[in-house]
Amino acid sequence: MMGAGLQARGQVPPGTARLGELDVHLIAEGRHRELGRCLGAQPMVADGEAGTRFAVWAPNARQVSVVGEFNDWDAASHPMQIRPDAGLWELFIPGVQAGALYKYAIVGADGRRLPDKADPVARATELPPGTASRVAPADAFVWNDGDWMDGRAARHTAEAPLSVYEVHAASWLRITEEGGRSLNWHELGDRLIPYVSQMGFTHLELLPVMEHPFGGSWGYQPLAQFAPSARFGSPADFAGFVDRCHQAGIGVILDWVPAHFPSDPHGLAYFDGTALYEHADPREGFHRDWNTLIYNFGRHEVRGFLIAGALEWLERYHVDGLRVDAVASMLYRDYSRDAGDWVANIEGGRENLEAVAFLRELNTTIGQRCPGTMMIAEESTAWPGVTAPVADGGLGFTFKWNMGWMHDSLSYMARDPMYRRYHHHEMTFGLVYAFSERFVLPISHDEVVHGKGSLLRKMAGNEWQQHANLRAYFGWMWGHPGKKLLFMGCEFGQTSEWNHDASPTWDLLDDARHRGVQGLVRDLNALYVREPALHARDAVPEGFEWLVGDDDSNSVFALLRHGNGRHVLVISNLTPVVRHAYRVGLPGNAPAWHEVINTDATAYGGSGVGNNGAVHCEDVASHGHARSALLTLPALSTLILSQDL
Repeated sequence: MMGAGLQARGQVPPGTARLGELDVHLIAEGRHRELGRCLGAQPMVADGEAGTRFAVWAPNARQVSVVGEFNDWDAASHPMQIRPDAGLWELFIPGVQAGALYKYAIVGADGRRLPDKADPVARATELPPGTASRVAPADAFVWNDGDWMDGRAARHTAEAPLSVYEVHAASWLRITEEGGRSLNWHELGDRLIPYVSQMGFTHLELLPVMEHPFGGSWGYQPLAQFAPSARFGSPADFAGFVDRCHQAGIGVILDWVPAHFPSDPHGLAYFDGTALYEHADPREGFHRDWNTLIYNFGRHEVRGFLIAGALEWLERYHVDGLRVDAVASMLYRDYSRDAGDWVANIEGGRENLEAVAFLRELNTTIGQRCPGTMMIAEESTAWPGVTAPVADGGLGFTFKWNMGWMHDSLSYMARDPMYRRYHHHEMTFGLVYAFSERFVLPISHDEVVHGKGSLLRKMAGNEWQQHANLRAYFGWMWGHPGKKLLFMGCEFGQTSEWNHDASPTWDLLDDARHRGVQGLVRDLNALYVREPALHARDAVPEGFEWLVGDDDSNSVFALLRHGNGRHVLVISNLTPVVRHAYRVGLPGNAPAWHEVINTDATAYGGSGVGNNGAVHCEDVASHGHARSALLTLPALSTLILSQDL
């Protein structure tokens, strides 16, 4: 080992390796936005010697040392020096190169040696189940996505089509011949990117790729907010994957978890022997649902750490957006808590004012530094103004997941069609508030796991009816106001619920019914992107018009979408009975409307009932329009018609 040759050197950082005074000041204020280029392990040349500077925030520690494979993990070899004005410890060690494994050996204020800690700002890690941090090389990745970066802002507005394919990278396609291993970033680039492109999705959303100790958490219990998981390759490999997505015209969104973190002893928990990143009071600092610790959003340094972590993905890795997990749990101090098990805010209320301030600062900062990127909230309550500007009192997110629409519509589709007439409101209520926020309609991993069954098996009826219901549901979803998100496997009618230790059952595509569902999703994506009426006025009431919202006796729903002077009819018949000569009013003077999507088409596995490709208008007033047409509505189906092809 190299420890003996290093022990005599590097105990006092050379002047050129010391943290700058401005760095120290900004870190203390929680306003340093580039912690990944400041704290952690930074390879550099200082006073003519190549090595690595280590820097870590541990204000209450009595002593901190760097331990690693370069000094036989000996805490006596490399004690760090403290900058008491900010609680920062630093040390330059000559000879330590990129790739070296390391941790921090910390003695708390009470003199007790803590478990060795991974670096909170590590930019690379050891492959789990190892828990050490790894010195990451200085940036050397050459990007080739200039065209995408120059034009991406237009792709992320409320007026743009946004159809997202949500993926758990570890299980999208496992190699069964090699022990069920996951694909790495190179292999995902070869397989996943072409698939997403062929299916017509505009964006790929990855469950958290930040390093996490337990694979069964799917990434939602991360401990390295600055490091891509070593499970899939190096940080440069991840950058290369994003670059390839962009060159293929696909945006990349990452799920991101600033709400809580796991209590593993090598992580952030009691990092310097005190509740540093978390609250000391378990009524504020411990999340009982997930057995995790809650960040102390009232502390400047913690807010700065999280905001810098978010920026790391957007700036260093060119990621196009972050979907912020568990926002509701951040907003309410009594979230999932019993009476007496939570602490009121300074005004005596249940709102977490510090978390609200953090989210506003986060979204304001990202809006300023990373224009054209998206911040998407998974927020399940009626908190007002989630997507309203911060200047207007909102939280400043770009989009919000519409959990209410998801819950209500899936509840309806699970009902026997005989009883759907009594629950008609479950399909219409979402349009009462559809324009109160900028929404994404999410069918996510959360709906197909933990005993909830697959999306296909949520549908009512026998095998044929379940497929028909699923196709009709997709047609309704793609025609409904709001951006789209679909979890992997749902796009071809996965029959079993998601298992993170196995791939989706891709061999189902040998069955024509499943290929039909997949083909429908592909065609819906293509129509959605090319048809402005389906996306251009997605977030404003003027883009939507009810035609039939009250026909509960027939379980028929019909709406018009308007955009860029164009009109599209979306009509669903959610009973197993064909409706003949069903009249609907239609705007404009077009002599015919073309059936651009029929979810009952034989190509999709349906029965082939429909309107022979088009319906012809008559001068018969209906539904507030001077002209109308008679339609045949297939059983358990959705039709989408436009004025021209």
